[in-house]
Amino acid sequence: MTGVPGVRFLPNAITVLALSSGLTSVAFALRGQWFFAVTAVVAAAIFDSLDGPAARLLNSTSRIGAELDSLSDCVSFGMAPALITYIWLLEDTPVGWTACLVFAVCAALRLARFNSLLDDDSPKPWAKGFFTGVPTPAGGLLALMPVLLSNRLTGQGPWNNPWVVSFWLVLVGVLMVSRVPSIALKSVRVTTEWIVPMLVLLVVAVAALVYQPEIVFSLGLLIYLLHLPYAVWKFQYLKNHPELWEGQRFRNRRTRRRVRLSVRAPRHQRVAGRSPDGSPLPPQRRRGAAGSRNPGARRRLR
Repeated sequence: MTGVPGVRFLPNAITVLALSSGLTSVAFALRGQWFFAVTAVVAAAIFDSLDGPAARLLNSTSRIGAELDSLSDCVSFGMAPALITYIWLLEDTPVGWTACLVFAVCAALRLARFNSLLDDDSPKPWAKGFFTGVPTPAGGLLALMPVLLSNRLTGQGPWNNPWVVSFWLVLVGVLMVSRVPSIALKSVRVTTEWIVPMLVLLVVAVAALVYQPEIVFSLGLLIYLLHLPYAVWKFQYLKNHPELWEGQRFRNRRTRRRVRLSVRAPRHQRVAGRSPDGSPLPPQRRRGAAGSRNPGARRRLR
């Protein structure tokens, strides 16, 4: 597939689509189309989740792709949510622009730290499957949750209070640059007994998304926010129990080596006079084991 002309540029094209979606969300906000503005940011998040796997699948990872991805994330999940929120509610608030600046700067700092951790030669083995802080796409969507709720719920409430929304922006920005661990969705594994319930839940969520998209998106973001205490507990538990990740790391390394060398797992060979675990057999069983090695010879001696 990599031999097809131009296919190696597909990951960068997906990243450009994410960047374009983020910029388009600002255009929707300028027209007062708040739901479409949030939907454009959601589309940018979907494209952002696809460019990395596409680059690894096509073996087309590059430095320019990484830099373009960081630029796209900064615009789509840092600048765009801040501008949407400012145009929507915070334009006439004394601290509105300050809160938007704090959020956008925190998103940029979060991306800079993420890029610096990519060159870390000694990553913590227990931290595999975790992000340090809330990822920028999740932070951008969390920042827009008041816009979603206000688009669905009528009347005054915390979701359209300028001071509450300003505090919410600063809080999400602090979560992005914090050291609070969050679970990476790609590391989540669904066991066999949970496949059917998860499929049923997915069908229900899709059906509800058609009729109540704002509520479904907001519930999903709230569930993600509530998972942070569990992520902190799990991170500390793995850190304090090295036997859980050291044994798994050894097994994974042994399996990868076996696949790479295309060899079968070694089998325990039965040795005459010894049990399968290698210990010597009693004399009575030892004579029987020695004679059972060549039963045809015993018949010929008779």
